[in-house]
Amino acid sequence: MRRTVLRGLLAIVVLWIGWILAYAVIPVPITPYMIAERVRGGELDYQWTPIDDIAPVLARSVVAAEDANFCLHWGFDMAAIRDAIESGGGRGASTISQQTVKNAFLWHGRSWPRKALEALTTPMVEMLWSKRRILEVYLNIAEFDDGVFGAEAASRHYFGVGPDELSDTQAARLAAILPSPKLRSAGKPGQFVQRRARQIADGAQTIRIDGRARCFED
Repeated sequence: MRRTVLRGLLAIVVLWIGWILAYAVIPVPITPYMIAERVRGGELDYQWTPIDDIAPVLARSVVAAEDANFCLHWGFDMAAIRDAIESGGGRGASTISQQTVKNAFLWHGRSWPRKALEALTTPMVEMLWSKRRILEVYLNIAEFDDGVFGAEAASRHYFGVGPDELSDTQAARLAAILPSPKLRSAGKPGQFVQRRARQIADGAQTIRIDGRARCFED
C-alpha cells in the first residue's frame, strides 16, 4: 500500500512538472478559472497573442501596477511580504509569478491547499520559464472583464484596437483595473481608475528608465 501511494504521488509530481514544462513553450489553451466561468454560464472571449504582438507599454504598465520588482525577485517579493505583514495583512503581496501560477494551474480562492500549491509551484515556474515567458502567459490569461481574458480580447473589448496598437493611456487603464476587473472599467473609467492609471503610466516610465523592465524587454 505504501509503495502504491508513493508511486501515485510520484506520478502526480511528474505530470505536474510536465504540465509546467509544456506551458513554457505552448500557448495556454484554457485555464481552470476560465472553465469555472464557462460552467457558471458565462461566455469566454479569449485569444492567445504572442508577447511580440503586444505593445511593450502594456507589459510595463502591468508590471508597474502589479509587481514593480518583477525582474528582481525569484517569485516572491520578500520586501512586499514584510510590508503586508507590518500593515496587518490588508495590503496584497502577490507577485506576477504567483498570479500566473494561480491563473494557469490552480483555482481561485483563499484556501490553504491552493496557497500551498501556489507556493510550491511558483519556484518551479521561475526555474523553468524565463521572466518574459511568465509575463507573456500572465498578459494572455489575466481577466479584464466578465469573461474577457488576455490582452487581445481586452484591447478590442474596451478600445476596438489590437493589443499592438494600445496607447500609453489605454495600457495604463487596462493595468489599473487589475486585480478587480469586474468592479472597474477601462473603457469608462471612474475617478479611481483615472487616478490609478496616471500613477501607473508614471511607474511604467520609471521602470523602463531604471532597468526594472530589462528582464522582459531584452
